[in-house]
Amino acid sequence: MIRAQTRTEPDLVAEAACHDARTLTEGANTALIVLDGQVYTLRITHAGKLILTK
Repeated sequence: MIRAQTRTEPDLVAEAACHDARTLTEGANTALIVLDGQVYTLRITHAGKLILTK
């Protein structure tokens, strides 16, 4: 049996932090994110999509 999902918003794990991408980029289109000494670039496209690159 297949059940349809009726929720419109995904469940968030209580321990997970939620950040607005536009706040992270401080009004620009990109933000640098560091994880374990590696630098990643978070970019907001013209279509409003997110791209994360190393």
